Amino acid sequence: GLHFDELNKLRVLEPEAAQQTAQLREECRAFLDKIVEFQKIVGSLIELVDQLAKAAESEKMKAIGARNLLKSIAKQREAQEQQLQALIAEKKMQLERYRIEYETLCKIEADQNEFIDQFIFQK
Repeated sequence: GLHFDELNKLRVLEPEAAQQTAQLREECRAFLDKIVEFQKIVGSLIELVDQLAKAAESEKMKAIGARNLLKSIAKQREAQEQQLQALIAEKKMQLERYRIEYETLCKIEADQNEFIDQFIFQK
């Protein structure tokens, strides 16, 4: 079970098994290097996805805020419209009162003018 290698050193393993072991060791190192590189790539991808998720969440919150503001403005406009409608109704009622008062005053004026005319003609 003892063997000499290419440098004439005494070895326990057969030269072929030693060569295969060395080759396997190199393949394992290459595999580990690839795994480390893959982990770095995946780590950077995860960071990028996290950043994108945070940005999307931020934009979502901005959109929700804008939508709520829009609803608030719409409600304010609706309330303002109702106030203006109430003011219009009040002004219409006031206009109707003034119109009736005007008609009444016109009638009183006509009656007084008629009375004055009759009084002048009687003298």
